[in-house]
Amino acid sequence: MTKILITGASGFIGSFYVEAALQKGWEVWAGVRKTSSTEYLTNPEIHFIDLNYADAASLQQQIEEHVAGHSKWDYVIHCAGITKSALNVDFERINHVFSQNLIDALRISGNTPEKFVYMSSLAAFGPGDEVHYTPLKPEDTPKPNSAYGRSKIQTERFLQSLSDFPYIILRPTGVYGPREKDYYVMCKMVNTGLDVSVGRKPQMLNFIYIKDLVRVCFSAIELPLQNKVWFVADGDTYTSQSYTQILKEVLHKKHVLKITFPLSLVKAVSVFAGLYCLVAKRPSLVNPDKIKIMEQRNWTCDTSSLEKDLGFKAEYNLRRGLEETVAWYKDHDWL
Repeated sequence: MTKILITGASGFIGSFYVEAALQKGWEVWAGVRKTSSTEYLTNPEIHFIDLNYADAASLQQQIEEHVAGHSKWDYVIHCAGITKSALNVDFERINHVFSQNLIDALRISGNTPEKFVYMSSLAAFGPGDEVHYTPLKPEDTPKPNSAYGRSKIQTERFLQSLSDFPYIILRPTGVYGPREKDYYVMCKMVNTGLDVSVGRKPQMLNFIYIKDLVRVCFSAIELPLQNKVWFVADGDTYTSQSYTQILKEVLHKKHVLKITFPLSLVKAVSVFAGLYCLVAKRPSLVNPDKIKIMEQRNWTCDTSSLEKDLGFKAEYNLRRGLEETVAWYKDHDWL
């Protein structure tokens, strides 16, 4: 039986990967901390493992003991990481150092999987062309301007430096769908009659629905491809205004009060929010690092290599994906 480890399995994306692997009849090991919620990991066939990413030696021992008792994983999907933090240093420590520890532990213990999928992000590339809005291309030079983005490109570069490790790197743009909590904040505001945006200059956006992202990931695993890097998006481009308009229509909201905050004001607020995060020791949606991502105007990318290599064509456009997402939010009393 095919065996797979999915780290960060309790998260939004990871939980969908777990479900997909179970549907394939694979033996699924969910990498989950003991303190994490397993609300979406209730299938009794799921095996759980709490890996100590912080201690390289301990992690290697854990993997060796696992293999001795259960044999090695055929595939690893590495989703574990953070998207926001009260401390910028946490991004490098958790998103990069912990990832490198896992990769090294697999290699050094002689348990390199047939394929290792790393979940990166479009944020690893930083700001694109904000004059002509040319989509980012894989051959462009990454210039991440956020601690989150830098931590992602660090791990990408480490993987690409290895000649004996079969990897796939996925760089999805905005991932949305049931269970997702960041876009949900926008959805909830529009549902209450508010359309809040930041900056007067339009944002150009790409999206990918979670079920299409799952298809991409497992196609990449099952096809005879390795050492590939792809941007992942549904192929359509939206402005921030057109995204909100579709969301209003899906929510059946005809009258919404639009409020646009200047970037300068949000930046000032983010400084105080960042100080609060340090005192409260918990992350916030608005902080100095997050504002660098919020102020970026061009979130578009070229997915032609993904379409060529995988034959990928999105099954969900934004409207269909939002309809399914909003229905889930309502069914689960989020709206």
